[in-house]
Amino acid sequence: MFEDIEDFVRKRMTNDASHDFEHVLRVVRMCEFIGTREGENLSILIPAAFFHDIARPLEIEDPSIDHAKESARIAREYLSNRGYPYIDEIVYAIEVHRFRNNVTPVTLEAKILQDADRLDALGAIGIYRVLVHSCIYERNIQETIRHFEEKILRLKDYMHTETAKKIATERVKIVEDFVKRLKEEAFGFPHYDLI
Repeated sequence: MFEDIEDFVRKRMTNDASHDFEHVLRVVRMCEFIGTREGENLSILIPAAFFHDIARPLEIEDPSIDHAKESARIAREYLSNRGYPYIDEIVYAIEVHRFRNNVTPVTLEAKILQDADRLDALGAIGIYRVLVHSCIYERNIQETIRHFEEKILRLKDYMHTETAKKIATERVKIVEDFVKRLKEEAFGFPHYDLI
């Protein structure tokens, strides 16, 4: 049903491993999972998930571009040309998904997109993405730990849906354990129970 949208987005994504097309697909799957449980309109949610980061490559080239706003613009143009319904609802969800913009969405579809995007920053995949991002932007270990503590570990407190809150509770434990062990091994002497 969404094959044309998927193909359009896939061709425009870069190989930035922290925000690549694989990230988009995980967000799409999570939106479908949460949306089904929360009883939401997948005809709004899935296109919004596919388009949410389409302008990331443009923002990388020109940091003055807000990828959320530009992704929404691209989605509107693409969907309008095809007579797709729910364009305003899709565009709104994309516009407000970004963590940095600190917007609390008013529609449930937008809340689910935010939740799904934030869940992909938690758990084992979240750790992987932070480490890749740290390599790309040459963050040292202290800066990486600070990013975990100041942003990633706080994400569980910003979930909107009950489904996402449950998933976040599980995923954040993985990150907490990793950060604790990373700090011990990098800056202290870990305590091992050796027999």
